[in-house]
This record gives sequence, C-alpha cells and structure tokens, in this order.
Amino acid sequence: MIYDRLDLIANLCTKCCCGSRGRGFDPPHQSDTRTIYIANRFPQHGHYVPQKFADNRIISSKYTVWNFVPKNLFEQFRRVANFYFLIIFLVQLMIDTPTSPITSGLPLFFVITVTAIKQGYEDWLRHKADNEVNGAPVYVVRSGGLVKTRSKNIRVGDIVRVAKDETFPADLVLLSSDRVDGSCHVTTASLDGETNLKTHVAVPETAVLQSVANLDKLVAVIECQQPEADLYRFVGRITVSQQAEEIVRPLGPESLLLRGARLKNTKEIFGVAVYTGMETKMALNYKSKSQKRSAVEKSMNSFLIIYLIILLFEAILSTILKYAWQAEEKWDEPWYNEKTEHERNSSKILRFISDFLAFLVLYNFIIPISLYVTVEMQKFLGSFFIGWDLDLYHEETNQRAQVNTSDLNEELGQVEYVFTDKTGTLTENEMQFRECSINGIKYQEVNGKLTPEGFSEDSPDGNRRGLVKEEELFLKAVCLCHTVQINADQTDGADGPWHANGITSPLEYYASSPDEKALVEAASRVGVVFTGISGDSMEVKSLGKPERYKLLHVLEFDPNRRRMSVIVESPSGEKLLFTKGAESSILPRSKSGEIDKTRIHVDEFALKGLRTLCVAYRRFTPEEYQEIGKRLHEARTALQQREERLADVFNFIERDLELLGATGVEDKLQEKVQETIEALRLAGIKVWVLTGDKHETAVSVSLSCGHFHRTMNILELVQHKSDSTCAEQLRQLAKRIKEDHVIQHGLVVDGTSLSLALREHEKLFMEVCKNCSAVLCCRMAPLQKAKVVRLLKTSPEKPITLAIGDGANDVSMIQEAHVGIGIMGKEGRQAVRNSDYAIARFKFLSKLLFVHGHFYYIRIATLVQYFFYKNVCFITPQFLYQFFCLFSQQTLYDSVYLTLYNICFTSLPVLIYSLFEQHVHPHVLQSKPVLYSSTSRDKNSTFVKCVSVQLKVTFIQSSSSHAVWIAAGYELYEIQNLFYFCRDISKNAHLGFKPFLYWTILGFFHAFVFFYGSYLLMGEDTSLLGNGQMFGNWTFGTLVFTVMVITVTMKMALETHFWTWINHFVTWGSIVFYFIFSLFYGGIIWPFLHTQDMYFVFVQLLSSGSAWFAIILIVVACLFIDVVKKVLYRHLQPTSTEKAQLTEAGSGINCLDSMCCFSDGETACTSARRMLERLMGRCSPTRVNRSWSSSDPFYANDRSILTLSTMDSATC
Repeated sequence: MIYDRLDLIANLCTKCCCGSRGRGFDPPHQSDTRTIYIANRFPQHGHYVPQKFADNRIISSKYTVWNFVPKNLFEQFRRVANFYFLIIFLVQLMIDTPTSPITSGLPLFFVITVTAIKQGYEDWLRHKADNEVNGAPVYVVRSGGLVKTRSKNIRVGDIVRVAKDETFPADLVLLSSDRVDGSCHVTTASLDGETNLKTHVAVPETAVLQSVANLDKLVAVIECQQPEADLYRFVGRITVSQQAEEIVRPLGPESLLLRGARLKNTKEIFGVAVYTGMETKMALNYKSKSQKRSAVEKSMNSFLIIYLIILLFEAILSTILKYAWQAEEKWDEPWYNEKTEHERNSSKILRFISDFLAFLVLYNFIIPISLYVTVEMQKFLGSFFIGWDLDLYHEETNQRAQVNTSDLNEELGQVEYVFTDKTGTLTENEMQFRECSINGIKYQEVNGKLTPEGFSEDSPDGNRRGLVKEEELFLKAVCLCHTVQINADQTDGADGPWHANGITSPLEYYASSPDEKALVEAASRVGVVFTGISGDSMEVKSLGKPERYKLLHVLEFDPNRRRMSVIVESPSGEKLLFTKGAESSILPRSKSGEIDKTRIHVDEFALKGLRTLCVAYRRFTPEEYQEIGKRLHEARTALQQREERLADVFNFIERDLELLGATGVEDKLQEKVQETIEALRLAGIKVWVLTGDKHETAVSVSLSCGHFHRTMNILELVQHKSDSTCAEQLRQLAKRIKEDHVIQHGLVVDGTSLSLALREHEKLFMEVCKNCSAVLCCRMAPLQKAKVVRLLKTSPEKPITLAIGDGANDVSMIQEAHVGIGIMGKEGRQAVRNSDYAIARFKFLSKLLFVHGHFYYIRIATLVQYFFYKNVCFITPQFLYQFFCLFSQQTLYDSVYLTLYNICFTSLPVLIYSLFEQHVHPHVLQSKPVLYSSTSRDKNSTFVKCVSVQLKVTFIQSSSSHAVWIAAGYELYEIQNLFYFCRDISKNAHLGFKPFLYWTILGFFHAFVFFYGSYLLMGEDTSLLGNGQMFGNWTFGTLVFTVMVITVTMKMALETHFWTWINHFVTWGSIVFYFIFSLFYGGIIWPFLHTQDMYFVFVQLLSSGSAWFAIILIVVACLFIDVVKKVLYRHLQPTSTEKAQLTEAGSGINCLDSMCCFSDGETACTSARRMLERLMGRCSPTRVNRSWSSSDPFYANDRSILTLSTMDSATC
C-alpha cells in the first residue's frame, strides 16, 4: 500500500511540476518489468511505445504552498475534539447563544494555529533539505561529452559519472570504473548502517568502456524489475550489441549502486540510471510515522466519550427543566422578559432544539480542547530528556539514545513482556575464534599455531611446523568462501618480513559478517592468509607461498539455505566448490568425511556458548561443471521467478559434499546484561529470548546471561515433526508445571516445534508459556519472531510488549511489538531505522524503562486526569447557576475568563509538572525494580516465593527457637504486605476507571464547594462591598472563578513532589498573573470591547474583607480533605512509592526497606538472606546504613540531567 502511495505522489508531482518533459508513471505499473535504453538511444524502427518514468526529484515534504491550508485543516479537524469545537463555534454563529462565539472560536483558533505553525515549520525544513539534494551538481554523458547539471534533471537511461567519496544521485547499474575489472567499492552506511566496504562489479562487455567517448557509442538495453523497497534484491539483464551480435548478461544486486550510498577507494565510475527520484530504493524505504497508539491515548478517547455523555445529559436535563419551570404561566413570560411576536409564533420543536444547542454551547468547556495540544507538547518536549540523558550515552561509540517517535513515551512504563534478540543485543557481536574441528580432531589456536586438543607447546608434537593436508585444505576453504574485503590502502605485503610461522603483519579486513572476519583473521594467524581479490582471482598465501584461485561463481548466502558457497578453479585447473553454513544445512548434504565426530564436536562447541559453522567441499568433473555453468546462466538471466530458479540450481550444486570440519566462534556478553535481566525479572517483566542460533548455543548463552538460572527447571519443546507429538509434549509440560512445585520453570522451543504449536495448539502453548518465568525460542526465522510477539500481544490479557534487537532480521518483531527498540550494533541500522527508540547497549534498557518510562507514565496520567478534573471544576458551577436563573442560559463567567481559563490561567503548571515531575529519585527507581510493576503485588509472585523459600532454608540451617519463628513470620508478613499493598502503575492503573472516577467526583465536589460556599458566604448579604454597592451576579461569578483558579492551581501543587524553580515560577506566577490580568482587564475601559460587564468588578471584590475571607476559607475547605487523605494513606496504607519517598528522605535504611536493592552479582534471595542475618543478630551495621557510592550498581558515573536541583545522596 505504501509503495502505491509513493508511486502516486511521484506521478502527481511530475504531472503538476514538470509539465510534458517529466517522465512520471501511472501506477500500478502496466508491466512487471521495465526496459531502459542506455543513453536514451531509442529504436528507430518497429512499434516502440516509450515508457514513462519518474524524474529524479526527492520529495519528503508533506505540503505545498497551495495545499498547506486545506490539507492541514482537514487533518486537524479529523480529531474528534477539534471537530466538536468547530461544530460548537458554528452553532454559536447561527443561533442566539448565551456566550460569544469568541469563547469557542479563540481557543480553537489558538490550538489550530499552534499545531499548523509547528507542522508548517517542520515541512519547511523538509522542503529546504529536498532543495539541497535535488539541486546538487552532477555530471552526465550527453552528446559525446560530460555535461554538468542538477540532480533533479537526471532521467532514466542517462549515463552518470560519480567520483570518489561522492554519493550516488540515483539507483545506477554499474557500467565501468577506473579499474580494469570494472569493480568498485561502496559503503551503504546511510542506508543500512553497515560501514564495511561492499564490492560491486560491471559486466565484462561494459567494464572496458572507461572513457566518455567509448560510453557514448555504447548500444545496450537493460530489462529489470519495477521498483521495490528491498535494498538487497535486484533482478535484471543487460543486452549489449557488439558487431551485429547481442550478448546477454545477468544483473543482480552486485551490479546496482543505490542512491545514498557513497563511492570509496575508487577514482570514478560510470553508471546508467534505472530508478530515479521517488522510485529509488532509498525513497521507497522512507519510514512512515509510527501508527502505534499508546494505552494512554486510548484512555483519553474513552474519557472524552464519557464526558461527552455527561455534557449531553446536562444539556438535555437543563432543557427539560427549563420547560418544566416555564410550565407555570408566571415564569413562562415574566414582566421583565416579554417574548417577541416571532418567539410566540415559533415552532416548539425548533425552540427546544435551539435551547438544547444553547445549553450545549454553555457547557461545552467540559470537553478540554487544549488537552490534545498539551499532551503533544508534553510528549515532544519530554522526549528530549531521553536523548540528553548522559547515562544512556555510550562513550566508546559516541552514541546517544535516539527517539524516533514520541507518541509512545508513557508506554515505556507499562511493559510486561520483553522480547530480545541474542546476537548483538545480549552479546557484543564481536567474534573471537576459539576452537575448530578438522577431520574429526578438535583444534585450538595457541600462540598463532593450530594445536590439536590435548597437545601443548611442551608436547613432542607441540612445536611442529607446517600444516597437514587436511588442515591446509580446511583453512583454504575458510579463506576462499566468504565476502571479506581488504582495505585498498594497504600494501600487498608480499615482500614484507615473515614471522616464524610464515605470515606477514595482519591485514585490515572488512566484512558484513563478524563471523567471517573472525575466521579469516584466525586463518591468517595460523599461516593461510587471504591477500585480496585481483580481477576474477582470489589470492591466498599458505605459509608464505602465494596461490591464485580463479573465482568462477558465488552462491550467495540466504536465510532459507543457511549457507553460502564459492566455485573456484585451483592453480592446477581443478574445479572446486567450497561451502560453509549451519550444521543443519551442511551435515545432511555431506556424504563423506568425519560426519559423526564433527556433529559431536559441534554440539560440544554449542554447549560452551560458541557460534558454530560447518565447512565442506566438492570436486567437479569437467562435464559436471559444464552442466552447472549452463544451469546457473539460465537461472541468473531469467526475469521471472529468478529466486526460485536459483534456489533449485543451488540445491543441485550443493550436494554430495565432503565434510572438512567445523568452527567455533565466541560472541562475548555485553556489559551488565545479567544484572539488567535480573532487574527486569524483579520488576515483574517476563523476558523471552528469540534467536536464530542452534538449541545448545542458545541455552548456554541464556544460562550465562542469567535468563535461565542453574536452579530453574528447564522444559523443552524441540525437534517435533508432527502435530500429534507436539500436542502430546505440550500436554505433558502443562501437567508437569502443575504438579511440580519448583519455584521457576524455563521453556526452550525451536522454530519447527513452534510452527506446529501455533498451528492448532495455540491456547495450550500460551498456557505453558505464561506459567514459565523465562522462554527461549531458538532456530527462529524473522517472521516467526513477529508471530510470537503478535501471539502475546493479542492474548486475552492484552499485555504491553517490547521488542529489542539490532539486525535486519529483528525488524519484523520490532514493528509488531507495542514498543520497538533498536540496538545501535554492528549489523546495520535497519533495526534502528524501524524502531521507536534506539539505544547503544542492552544495559540501558533498565533506566529507559524503570526511570524514563515510569516518569513519563506518571506525568502524562496525572496530566490527563487533572485536565478533566479542572474542566469539571470549571463548568459544573455554570450548570448549578442555571437553577438560580430559571435556566435562562445566563453565563456565570465573563466570556474572557471562559476563553483564557484553559489557555493562560491553568495551562502552565500542569505542563511543567508533566515535564519535570520526579515523585521518586531516579536512583531509587532503578535500584528498586519492584516499583515498576504491579506483578509484585501478587502474594504468589516469584520474588515473594523466592523470599519464602529463602526463609525456610535459613531456618533449617539455624536454631528452631519459637520466638525466632514468630519474628520470621512477622518479617515475611511485612515483606508480602510491602508488595501486596502497592498501588503501582502497570496495567494502565493510573488511567483506570477507579482513578478516573476519583478525579471526576473530586472535580464535582470541588465545584459544589466553589459554588455553594460562595453562595452561602456571600449570597444572602448583598451590601458587603466597601462602598455599599450591591453584590451582583458578575461579582458572584468572579468570586467563584477566583476561588476555582486558586484551588485547581494549588491542587497541582499538592500533586507535585519534585520542586524546581520552574515549578515555583509557573505555579505562583499563574495565580499572580490571574490577579494582575483581572485588575487591568476590569480597571480600564477598553475601546475595542463592545460591552464591558466586568468594569471595576474585580477591584471592588478585592476591596471587600469578606471576599478575601471567603476565598481563603473555600480554598482551604476544598484542599483540606485532599491533605487529610494523603496523610492517612501515607501512614496507614502507604504505597511502595511512598515508602521509597520516605526512604529517600531518611539518612539510613533497614534491611526490610532495602530488600529490592542488590549489589553486583547478587540476586533477590541474597537480599533476603541479609535480612534474615539481621533477624538472627548477625547483620552488620555497616551494611544496614549505607549511602550511595561509586560501587553501587547502575549508578557509577550517573550524570542524569533529570535532576534539575541538587539533592543529598539518598539511601537505598
């Protein structure tokens, strides 16, 4: 769908802006392929219908000068609140309403204008960037020479010259370079983040055309697929006409130079443009704005509907009561308000509708129009705190946390499941060669020598020189079967000094796969050195002896085959196939070699946590190679179903292999992975690891990183081939979990078994998974990862899910989860580009969730509830006033006050609160993960079980004194209560129905106190003003409004825990601003106002001592109950957050309060043991009372900018 839209945009822009010269196209494409005549040499004869292509302009902007106003207004009025206020404004214009249209029109105009300015400015920046790109100078070959033009003028078929370090202005098929073999090196860092050099090659027939004059004579046609977004897929062929002969060559991804990539280590290249402008792969990969919606946004919409119902109820009730009141003749037409003749003769139905609409207008401010714009500002401004947080900054790579969408900030505080990749996410993705198996013998690298297991340098064979035949062939296979590149700036090194084992100083290798780089480097250290590619030859040196292998074919790696191969011609002329890949794809295809021993060695490597690859080879007879060459050419030149044909040919070639051995490469864990996973578990978050690695490797890494504990009961659902066996195993696992009283279970499932489980036994599989503390899915395909996330996401409980990964294979699950996080790793930037947030290391996830997520949720939840509360306070007195004015629709407040209440008087305190509030210190939040989730409230939670078991173990080892058991029981009771009585934030608790009902009732209560308090204190005595004037309705309304502004502002102050000078400024400044504004507004006769009902009203009100007494008394009466409630709850039933606040304020801690704190390498049960030691009288005072130090976990070098004011070091 998105591609069709992009095509449509390109076509429309071409038609509108380029006139007849533009070569836009009308989607959908009428053909699956496109034909491109190089240099636009179209055939002179025959029935040729020219195809239309897009021009080369990039358009990332959303608006133009002509469509900005209508398009932006259309988008803004699609919001329910904006459209509602537009209707109210139109009603005020059409009928006689009690309030001026300005009261609705001005706030609406303000919100629309602010949003339009913001979006317009952002689009202007996009226009500016587009103009810079489209106006960049380029050189094209035209009329026998190089012509300088702008990038936007490139047409499909133009031959473009690109120099070193320049970016490609369009998607080009490489024709030639300054090298004889027609190769060049590029980096695609701006597209996928991969900084390694990639080699691209031209077909031999065009590679020799290195001058402009020769290229101008080229007659050739390219047929290729229509544009698609896949960066790594390109299917085409080129037909070159030479001396009345047509030569057809296949074109693949190795021939395509992508727009946005940069030319490296090559002086210049020439290429023909095949995709331009919005049809380039870069443009088709533009990431659209995330369509994910947070739970807070859904709650807001629900609350708006409820308040809309309240509004309709009040309007209908008021209309009915008006006519019920007017049923008495004396009130139908009082002497002071006689009806006109037109009013007497008008339809009763029309009058009822008109009155209903008038009441609707009168009460319409119960719907907060400024809520949306305030929430947008809070999310947008609040997202900067993540990028500014120096605790999320990685110094080694100079990378800060990145926010791609601010719409999901609060969702970070609601996560219940974390789905994580393994390689590059939990591990460093820095491979180190550890072991290998050659011909059934295990080897290790010792001081640059390949040493069999059991031998050492002191052994008789430990100092042997040279390599045996099997070892040398294995190492040559490793050095030839890869995609590694060598830095072109390095010298060959052939004449350099050799070490004792015959190798030169190490070359600098580049590889897209860290495994390949580690293996080639290891081979070079032990004597077989890959020295580079020259033309179509690969050069290696075996113990200093150079050898040249002619590269005939490369069978590229793909995730379905899980292997790659090369076909080479040895110096002796023998045709050889070298293959490496996963053992599941190599061993079944091997017919000879030490298969059984190698399989055992591979399993042993996996148990050590090593990544394994198997290596094999095959010799071809001349007849076999001729058949293979023919099949490969047919498959590679096919335009239809090329991938399927190539897969069949590859399977035909990669068979009857002779196994050479296997490799074991270690990928070390990232820093603090174990502590982070333990913290997530204590927070009640379940961690699932989804990886493509084999079973044994994945389990080993899960144990080492703390995902699985050694004491955990590991259940397995692996290697099932049928539905029946899979279902039976699932039933046995479910039964075992119910019968087994072990604290925790872990589940291991492989990709094949998962497919069977999800096919017909989804419910049973989910039941087993939910009863497991940790789940490990191995041998997973990318789409299977997304399916698992979707399975949990759509389960009846609707948990909030988070997916985190670093590679392109993680994109699907990152996009599927509620929150997607990309790791800025070594597998490119596709995960980062498609994520909602990006961090440099997995350990940063704890602060992102426990601190930022917690703060964001508390802030925005309070913001939303407070907005509805203050609008109930605002409009309910208006409703109550109608009972005292015969429902005549008389307004209680002046129209200016109606307009400015949400815009000026009460907007800033809640906005600043939503940006800076810290109800608990960040250190405490991160050290007490239990504050994050309500899972810890459950008395059957894992953590409380852990504490209970630890109690039993400790008392078995100690005395059985009755007093000690009583004390222990009391401590356990307190521990359980600590968690059970937590009113925490998960499951959207702060925006649930009960908190919403509390805030709404509180709003109505305060509104009743405002109105009836003012009425009782001031309503009966009409001569309380100092000058003896009567106390009129405008004075009464102003008194109610003044009390309301002060109360709702002070209510926000009561909710604020973390005070900065900004909070003080906006809180007290808002109240002061209201008083100053009211004095100026009512103290001066403004010539531009038609009427001025408020003239001198506020001055007279403030001159009355009784009014001041009433203001103070009513404000105190409203807030007194709030204060009493907070005090009672804090002392009688404190939440875990309130306990943390008390701990934060104290100078020391006790063991019970510090149960959730844990030092490096300690678990929750260790903390429980410390508590029991104190109970037994063995607690060290130095461990009970301690302050923050640099050795505390998580907080070393804590430089969080969230702390805006200085704070004393708090205890845990």
